[in-house]
Amino acid sequence: MRIGIAALLAAIVLFLWQFLAHMVLPIGQMGFRLPQNEDIVLSAVSTGLPTPGIYYLPSIDPAKMGDAAVMKAWTEKSQKSPYVFAVVNTPPADPGSMTSQLITQFITNFLSAILVTFVLAATTWAFGARVIGSLVFGVFGWLMNIVPQGTWYRFPSDFLVGNLLEEGIGWLLAGIAIAWWLGRR
Repeated sequence: MRIGIAALLAAIVLFLWQFLAHMVLPIGQMGFRLPQNEDIVLSAVSTGLPTPGIYYLPSIDPAKMGDAAVMKAWTEKSQKSPYVFAVVNTPPADPGSMTSQLITQFITNFLSAILVTFVLAATTWAFGARVIGSLVFGVFGWLMNIVPQGTWYRFPSDFLVGNLLEEGIGWLLAGIAIAWWLGRR
């Protein structure tokens, strides 16, 4: 019960922090840009990337990576073309509603907070060490997920920094809630 309550408090704190980072502060928007002509881009995506999925351009068929001529052509094209990493999906039923995403986000926060709280509760650490331990979990998640994706898919550095700030500060604040509740007798 103690772990569950601490995790719930941490999830609420984390959720509120994420709201602030995305809706009030510019942290959640770091690295995002608006296209020059959205209608042309959307038209090109509709015809060129018609199936939901993740795309990177210039692309190459992995089955042809052993073909020297194909690799040479792809390399030359890559040196002259912008790199694109795009997530394409079907239009949402209600573009103005974020209800399902918010519910999923809170559940994800809660499940993550349960894991962090479980580990921190198993320690004999004092308040400050538990807060730092929670921060370490946040930075660890960033290093193991966002940084490798940023490396391979060439995310802009301000996007990486924004994610570090969101995860680091979020788990620092969540750690305060966890350490406070676990420290109660």
